Amino acid sequence: MDRRSLGRREFLNRVSLGLAAGAAGAWPKTARAAARRAAPNDRIGLGLIGCGSLGVDHHLQHVLTRPEFEVLAVCDVDREHLGRAVDVTGGKAKGYADFRELLDRQDIDAVMVVTPDHWHGLAAITACQAGKDVYCEKPLSLTVRQGRAMVEAARRYDRVFQTGSQQRSSHQFWWACDLARNGRLGELKRITAAIGEGPTCAFEPNTSPPAQLDWNAWLGPAPDVPYTPKRCHYTFRWFYDYSGGKMTDWGAHHLDIAQWANGSSLGGPVEAEGEGEFPAEGLFDTAVRFNVRYRYENGVELIATSEGENGVTLEGTQGTLFVSRSRIAAEPQEILETEPDSGGVRLAHSTQHHTNWVESMRSRTRPICDVEIGHRSATVCHLGNIALRLSRKIRWDPESETIAGDEEASRMLMRPMRSPYSL
Repeated sequence: MDRRSLGRREFLNRVSLGLAAGAAGAWPKTARAAARRAAPNDRIGLGLIGCGSLGVDHHLQHVLTRPEFEVLAVCDVDREHLGRAVDVTGGKAKGYADFRELLDRQDIDAVMVVTPDHWHGLAAITACQAGKDVYCEKPLSLTVRQGRAMVEAARRYDRVFQTGSQQRSSHQFWWACDLARNGRLGELKRITAAIGEGPTCAFEPNTSPPAQLDWNAWLGPAPDVPYTPKRCHYTFRWFYDYSGGKMTDWGAHHLDIAQWANGSSLGGPVEAEGEGEFPAEGLFDTAVRFNVRYRYENGVELIATSEGENGVTLEGTQGTLFVSRSRIAAEPQEILETEPDSGGVRLAHSTQHHTNWVESMRSRTRPICDVEIGHRSATVCHLGNIALRLSRKIRWDPESETIAGDEEASRMLMRPMRSPYSL
């Protein structure tokens, strides 16, 4: 049944029921927990869900240096990862194997979801139900329908929800979008997002999972398959069951900037088509080389490609601008002499993504990459993957979030979940 045919209460209750069916014993009080909002000068009680390298080496290490946060709990289904996270906190945080137990704590105000992508939707929605504010890593969702469900949960439970597309808090990406939105390039015609080639991997024999890893819990709503080392942890990105390859890995960053530069952060393209080369053999199944072309209602063409220098190129009738994490350049060069934030269009400005989340939690306002923005940018990535896998043009209605005249493509907006999980 399509999400849009359900009432909001019935829809979100189904999320809770699907998760509860997989619990050992009674369902915790999570879905009924009252929201506790930290006072402006209070420390924010924080929980980390997902303790891999990104969760521990990036997010946890950073928030531990900030006086606004008190890290109270960490969670992972890999006991080795979990133990390392507890150690990094100096033993101050309690470790959990089940994120629902973490969410049941009344002293936790906010959580960071840094799990593999196929767990984002269930973890983030349950956190919203539990009254927690959320920071969820990019790409926001595994599918378009899961992304929309995350938006609705955040709105229903009045949560501050930041998507981890941190380029929105980078000065040079903000500057590039400011120039484009204020006509410094003339009329914007084409945007190219170079996001790199995907990897390949030889077949691995199936083996028993390591003793410290709960493989069934790691799979969660994904299909039940035997364990191989390359299926989980960092390399989950190269399987459609858990992620979307380069289209969602780097695409979630650069296609988000393309949406911002085009003024379509709350919308999307109307068409997508492309060609891709997929692994002929081996373990990984996401596209290796690809070229996807999108068209927007305003006539702007967006290209997502595996070729070229990693970054975003904005082409207008009066100039071209390239921006990446390492540099920004324009032709003519005088474009960069324009004083930023001086035009008629004033873009939201953030200098640090975690800081922006904190400020939004204090003020109860939406952050620079609010869940709706994260969902819309992830949708562009998902549409690209659908077009690549079907090798045909798809026509998208960004208002109704539907694909016109293509039942097979429409079915790919959602994926079945392994029982007992449901959404």
